[in-house]
Amino acid sequence: MASQPTYQASDIRVLEGLEPVRKRPGMYIGSTDATGLHHLVKEIVDNSVDEGIVGYAKEISTYITNDGYVTVTDNGRGIPTDMHPSGASALEIAMTKLHAGGKFDEMAYQASGGLHGVGASAVNALSSHMRVVVKDSRRGGKYFFQEYHIGVPQAPVKEIKEAEVIKMFPLQSKDFVTYQSGTLSNFLPDTTIFSTTTFITKIIKDFIRERAYLMAGLYFKLIDEREQTEEHFYFEGGIQSLVSHLNHNKKPLHAVVPMSGEYQAEKFKVLVDIAMQYNDTYSETIESFANTIKTPDGGTHVTGFRTALNKSLKDYVVKNQLVKNEKDMFTAEDLREGLTAVIFIKMPSNDIQFESQTKTKLNNAEVQSAVYQIAKQALDQYLEEHPKEARTIVDKVMLAARARMAARAAKEAVIRKGAFEGSSLPGKLADCQETDPQHSELFMVEGDSAGGSAKQGRDRKFQAIFPLRGKILNTERARLDKIVDFEELKNLVIALGTGLGDTFDIKRLRYHRIVLMNDADVDGEHITTLALTFFYRHLPQIVENGYLYIAMPPLFKVWNKKEVRYAYTEEERDKAYKELEANNKGMIISVQRYKGLGEMNPEQLWETTMDPKTRMIKKVTLDEVAKVDAVFSTLMGDEVPPRKKFIQTHARLANLDI
Repeated sequence: MASQPTYQASDIRVLEGLEPVRKRPGMYIGSTDATGLHHLVKEIVDNSVDEGIVGYAKEISTYITNDGYVTVTDNGRGIPTDMHPSGASALEIAMTKLHAGGKFDEMAYQASGGLHGVGASAVNALSSHMRVVVKDSRRGGKYFFQEYHIGVPQAPVKEIKEAEVIKMFPLQSKDFVTYQSGTLSNFLPDTTIFSTTTFITKIIKDFIRERAYLMAGLYFKLIDEREQTEEHFYFEGGIQSLVSHLNHNKKPLHAVVPMSGEYQAEKFKVLVDIAMQYNDTYSETIESFANTIKTPDGGTHVTGFRTALNKSLKDYVVKNQLVKNEKDMFTAEDLREGLTAVIFIKMPSNDIQFESQTKTKLNNAEVQSAVYQIAKQALDQYLEEHPKEARTIVDKVMLAARARMAARAAKEAVIRKGAFEGSSLPGKLADCQETDPQHSELFMVEGDSAGGSAKQGRDRKFQAIFPLRGKILNTERARLDKIVDFEELKNLVIALGTGLGDTFDIKRLRYHRIVLMNDADVDGEHITTLALTFFYRHLPQIVENGYLYIAMPPLFKVWNKKEVRYAYTEEERDKAYKELEANNKGMIISVQRYKGLGEMNPEQLWETTMDPKTRMIKKVTLDEVAKVDAVFSTLMGDEVPPRKKFIQTHARLANLDI
């Protein structure tokens, strides 16, 4: 009998200091890809924003340097540098010990964005090099410095001269040395932890702009040495300005409605700040924040707002006898059409409850009551004092309700005809043999020619083909009744198996990889955009679950008698041409530009675009829902001026297919 492996006290490993962060970085920053990388910047900036929340910091600057470092400075109080009872400087404790932040003290931070004291120390643990300088007005405005490698202090905290600060950080310290007090944090992400350590300016800029909207009156600066750019952000209007910004490519139906107040819960106080505005679109945009932390998955504060909006409008409609029959009353779903809102709550950081350290959803039950009470009271008062705007809002919601009922009637009519349920699959669908959705793929192909090649070239076991005949309906402003009347989209929904509208069920989806495979020309890109619009507006769960992809067919074929190369860009084409020319001197090198998938024979289409071993496909994701919504509204909506401006701004990035 084989001996059993020993399991004793010595087998139990205790992770000390910052080792748990390096061992399981995803637990602290979500991931180790580009998202996690930029989360490091957010943690440090949020520490400075926390100083702004409590009224000490007025300026926050972020620098991206040529050597890969990021530096953040503020003019807050500065991390304490005196000795901690544990025997080390408070600065060293804050930077090297988990759960050792000032945010456990309710008096120090009433509404901190950080949590659990792991922000700065986690950044330190995941940086190959980090330096912190504190200008401490509590100690005569002296400068104190400490340096770390993968979170380990290289020496005790020491006092340094201003000249040394300027020498280390010639650009970043320019404003810093003029402050009475503040903190300068400089870090270099560890390449052994992150899959990429290249910072993307736009991601950081969007995050900082968002903070500037939330923190009215707080001044932000972003300098990128690599691109030699400098941008400033300052908004007096706060979240009302943010709502206007979110609606800037849409047609607002009334002025922004502000709601704010203070709610005393059993154990703590909640500050609520909300702004909302309806526009003429059919989609909803809600941005929610808890202590400046964005909560993309919502939570109790969003639930409280939705409940208050529903109750206030129903009370107003009933009181003013605007609905004759109860069956004509709007639903909570109708309230969402064209609604843009920002919900921002502040509460003591030691009482706030998120689902995890990545803070995507707020869980405090008390917050739901706080937001409901304040929003309900403010909405009731607004509707009474602004009858014209109130009627505009009610008309918008009631229009959505009537459209919903009309769409349901239309859909039920076509269902009775067997359009969605109980009907056979559309004849144009070349289905696959596989019945497990996890192993099934559906290619949406432009035209019968490409559809024919795709049907012949595919692997019938797991690949299905759905050819589109021409351009589909622009569904950006199309309701359900129009969609069910459009033959191509109706057949597509049948092929997918999910149903549409309130009968949609993601569990019935027949394919877990839906690939948009269109020509690499202007018409093909337009068809792809129309399809993306349909999925985003009417089947968003398919996108959210990561089931939608875009095929990347090659643009060029470069070949001679011995060898064939496929190229996806002009640069790849030129490189392939030179390599074939060098390796096969004297042979004629030919180049073909594919104008459509129909020009490829089935074998070529399989090899370049459909074979899982060699193809290139892009997964469609929703990293920033509000930004995606704005792009679709701009490009596919009715308003021409925003679209014209967008095209003029981005025309330099366009490839003309002439």
